[in-house]
Amino acid sequence: MTKEEALKKYFGYDSFRAGQEALVDGILQGRDVCGIMPTGAGKSLCYQIPALLLPGITLVISPLISLMKDQVTTLNQAGVHAAFLNSSLTAGQYRAAISNMANGQYKIVYVAPERLHTESFLRAIKQIHISLISVDEAHCISQWGQDFRPSYLKISDFTELLDDRPVIAAFTATATKEVRDDILVLLGLRDPLQITTGFNRKNLRFLVQKPQNKWNAAMKMVREHEGECGIIYCLTRKTVEEVCSELIKNGYSATRYHAGLSDEERRHNQEDFLYDRKQIMVATNAFGMGIDKSNVRYVLHYNMPKNIESYYQEAGRAGRDGLPSDCILLYSGQDVVTNQFFIDKMEPAEDSDPETAAQIRERERERLRKMTFYCFTSDCLRDYILRYFGEYGDSYCGNCSNCLTKFEELDITQTARNLISFIRESPRPYGLVTVTDALHGSGSSKILRAGLNRNPYYGSCASTPLYQLRQVANHLVLHDYLCVSDGDYPVVTLTEAARSILSGGQIFMKIAQKPLQDTSEKETSKAKKGTKSSVQGDMDRDLFENLRLLRLEIAKAEKVPPYIIFSDKTLVQMCILKPASKEAMLQVSGVGEMKYAKYGEKFLSALRDYSRA
Repeated sequence: MTKEEALKKYFGYDSFRAGQEALVDGILQGRDVCGIMPTGAGKSLCYQIPALLLPGITLVISPLISLMKDQVTTLNQAGVHAAFLNSSLTAGQYRAAISNMANGQYKIVYVAPERLHTESFLRAIKQIHISLISVDEAHCISQWGQDFRPSYLKISDFTELLDDRPVIAAFTATATKEVRDDILVLLGLRDPLQITTGFNRKNLRFLVQKPQNKWNAAMKMVREHEGECGIIYCLTRKTVEEVCSELIKNGYSATRYHAGLSDEERRHNQEDFLYDRKQIMVATNAFGMGIDKSNVRYVLHYNMPKNIESYYQEAGRAGRDGLPSDCILLYSGQDVVTNQFFIDKMEPAEDSDPETAAQIRERERERLRKMTFYCFTSDCLRDYILRYFGEYGDSYCGNCSNCLTKFEELDITQTARNLISFIRESPRPYGLVTVTDALHGSGSSKILRAGLNRNPYYGSCASTPLYQLRQVANHLVLHDYLCVSDGDYPVVTLTEAARSILSGGQIFMKIAQKPLQDTSEKETSKAKKGTKSSVQGDMDRDLFENLRLLRLEIAKAEKVPPYIIFSDKTLVQMCILKPASKEAMLQVSGVGEMKYAKYGEKFLSALRDYSRA
């Protein structure tokens, strides 16, 4: 069997996506590989195809039970014998899985890194030939990454125990240069083929809003996505409980997920979402890593996360099937304070020295600053994210809230000079809010007690709206004219660049003529409809709903998530192409021979019935 035949037979695809074929070829040629590909780009196929063609078995090291279960279910549905080994199995189930693995019944085995050095596992692998070890979520090996897991550091020790070293493949969706370097070194990759396909997900629309009322803004977005699956991320358990409760009170199908719930309730709630029994998941960042649910149409961050890596990974859970989806972030200043608190309370990694712990904490503060700048930049949001990961392209994407907003250039030179002069003339540094309030002429007791009303620049910007003063201040921080300190009480100081403004330099800032969050319901709905139609063409919505119901019936009968039967994208193609024969059905992306043998006739029958109605 060729790689192309395996791709079509088991997964239903006629061709490989960007980067996939090169990585597959590298593995089949016996070369270590490192693939950095965005969520939804098809990383799993890069090791699953070689696993089917290589002798022996493939071990996939994964940090998450949910990912293992999802992947194994999908593979078994496609006709590939696979299993997982993790703490969710009973002692009897684990022994049976180990025995089956030793007897060669599986082609792919998913295993948690903590299991690699257990006596039973080490005994079992002595009886089998391992052709490939694939390390999923490889960024977890780096202490500079957002999800460092010490257990990943023991993977290289495990590979050294094997009599014959297998090919080692590493995959991740988000990795800065420092994290990539750690992956290569700490996994002991030998002359690896390195492929970075790019981080751009063109089907995702990025939006940042700074609403006066977050709940109203969230409800507006949920209404716009009525009947569609979405994830709402919150920073704290308390916020998760509040948002989920309000959604349910308003008649929405919602559930929750956070570390304060029991293991059983988390499992139950996660399955409700995966199986489409609940449409909205409200969760902390404890939810989502390794979730392959393909029909998530929006991810809403009710609070700003702590760094760009976490944001892009979480936002990237929308639109895994390639259809248009929204990534919305609702910002408030309190989000920065909360994230700063979490950073200050970080527990140092096991065996790390105080100096390293301090470096990591400082790195986290810098990441938080970059995340905050994302919320204030007037440049293309997509371009901001891509540049963060070292990818440079167009500065206009046409599909983010900044590119969709009309801006005008505002000369802020005098305002900036007043602000900088106020800081220079102050007896000591103060916080940004205090500075802008004093510039605006506030007579609060805090301002008066500090004697800031005696500063010669006090009230010099009284005619400028306070919200615009704060925009100017944030713009100066964003462009390194001002520096905000770390700690519980951050203060603002001047940088060397600030002197250029005082010595005659001019500075301009783009301001929105009409912020996106003020767009009318009618305009937003129209824009949303237009985005979808560009991908779905002349798709028959009634036929799509019929096929969705059939998919749901099959999923319930087989006790698997609906998207594992066929993705929304596959159903959309069925609606557009309207296949009437086996040959035509096999031309639909996502319909392979194995899937056709199981479900093809049922969907063909539904298509025929609809055309006759």
